[in-house]
Amino acid sequence: MERIAITGIGSVSPVGLSTDEAWEALLAGRSGIAEITQFDASDMPIRVAGEVKGFDPVAVAGAKEARRMDRNVLLALSAAQQAADDAALTVEDPTRAGVLFGTAIGGFHTMMEQHEILRDRGWDRVAPWFLPQCLPDVASGAIAIQLGLRGHNLAPISACSTGAHAVMEAAELIRRGDADVVLAGGGEACIHPLIIAGFTTMKGLGAPRPGEGPETSSRPFDATRDGFVCAEGATVLVMESVAHAERRGARIHAEVVSGGNTNDAYHAVTPRPDSLGVVTMMRLALAKASIDASEIGYINPHGTSTPQGDAAETKAIKEVFGDHASKLVISSTKSATGHQFGGAGSFEVAVCALALRDQIVPPTLNYRDPDPECDLDYVPEGARTVELEYALSNSMGLGGHNGCVVLRRYHG
Repeated sequence: MERIAITGIGSVSPVGLSTDEAWEALLAGRSGIAEITQFDASDMPIRVAGEVKGFDPVAVAGAKEARRMDRNVLLALSAAQQAADDAALTVEDPTRAGVLFGTAIGGFHTMMEQHEILRDRGWDRVAPWFLPQCLPDVASGAIAIQLGLRGHNLAPISACSTGAHAVMEAAELIRRGDADVVLAGGGEACIHPLIIAGFTTMKGLGAPRPGEGPETSSRPFDATRDGFVCAEGATVLVMESVAHAERRGARIHAEVVSGGNTNDAYHAVTPRPDSLGVVTMMRLALAKASIDASEIGYINPHGTSTPQGDAAETKAIKEVFGDHASKLVISSTKSATGHQFGGAGSFEVAVCALALRDQIVPPTLNYRDPDPECDLDYVPEGARTVELEYALSNSMGLGGHNGCVVLRRYHG
């Protein structure tokens, strides 16, 4: 298969307004989870989230457009511009430069704000730019407009696997000759009372350890884990063939080798007890990469901090990797960021790329109480220097969607 390079990474997340800031925070073990500030959550049982802090929409889109654009779109534009700058991207043929940027929910803030206007002030006060800001594909279109990219433009939607699927499909788009460069990723901005309420009544959200701060709310693989933390963010990767990147002298962070895509076909929310979908997904990715399971050194798992999900994913890893599972280095960065939904997969692929580039992995925060069902090496002690050749990122979403990406260290 043609080798696919990641030459640019742009990210806006709860742990930083840039990729460098986020990477430094993850390695330092700093959490981005805190008390909710985007609305008054004082009367709700869950009052924590992974918010993007200090974000300036005006700096991204100007005062007029920033007032109209949904936060989801603004985060995406910031991440995309960062990625293009990081890649020193110059587009020779705009028709061969594409965008695959997805979301799980889309312009939720705009939809709710305009619904309130309809309810309180009447139909004729609904903004004419309402629909062009709430659709799920608005961010992908906005990125193309901002950067002048006239090739393939799609908004994949597969819940919390969205970002991973965008990266996988971008690689295939390049391999089949339909694009020279693709900006791929996902994003979300849904810290809203209705979303928090919905996940709370589903009993899906985690709370801080008793007597401790909000940063302890996400505890992947820990015996006391009780749910995930809602978060927002956007991450975009600039992807191109290694040959194309080398011709233009681009820096290459890592290579995307393969991916796996399955569905549990079991339940909209609950993972399969036998973990079959996740097992098959990882085996497909390894087979497509033509590597043995023992060659994977690091896994950034889905690892959301839910009792069922973390146990099911650990079971799947043991089944796929056998004796090698105990030698794997596994760390869930959702312990620091919370769950960015449609933005989670691309953020975590970026983490794998940076881990391969720098030969260091971030820790899993808040892992203190071992769970007999989750007994692998989750790097609880802090960032760890390792020798890595291959890494794997797992993503799973509501509806049974599963996606994983295999990456390789770039040697030149």
